[in-house]
Amino acid sequence: MRIVVGITGSSGIIYGVRMLEVLKRFKVDTHLVMTEWAKKCLVLETDFDLKYVKSLASSVSEDTNMAASVSSGTYKTDGMIIIPCSMKTLSSIANGYEETLVARAAGVTMKEARKLVIVPRETPLTSIHLENMLKLARLGVVILPAMPGFYNKPKGIEDMINHVVGKCLDQFGVEHDLFKRWGAIEYPVEN
Repeated sequence: MRIVVGITGSSGIIYGVRMLEVLKRFKVDTHLVMTEWAKKCLVLETDFDLKYVKSLASSVSEDTNMAASVSSGTYKTDGMIIIPCSMKTLSSIANGYEETLVARAAGVTMKEARKLVIVPRETPLTSIHLENMLKLARLGVVILPAMPGFYNKPKGIEDMINHVVGKCLDQFGVEHDLFKRWGAIEYPVEN
């Protein structure tokens, strides 16, 4: 399996880092593209450095490299995940404005009828954000907001991050053990 991973400059970069860690653990071939603001958020929000994040991917392209392999439909992939996805990037994709490699790779993913999962990170949402998401959803893009579940009683932030990452992996049929599934948890029944 080969998945393109886009990480943009939206708060929540830890989701993208964790996604790469898990995909590496499961030996999924990944092609990473990070925006400049993603690199800035990495420094602002985590203790990870860029070298570590890049080491998690099978290959890496700069967001400015419009000649990268992922800019062409002839580069075979199983799809793309943009985690997290800024509203700027989401808007670019929704409106076909492919001036960055992340947006171009997403456009290629759609035109080749491959799975595209977008994890938006913004709150509150404006009607413009919602309309762009609706436009993409109608085209078959999976809009998977970073909204962790709490039915499995997370013990901390890592459990909440794993829940969102696991939901993304489910979209690609990647088996994982990142969270307990509904039905695998026993709840007391009131009499």
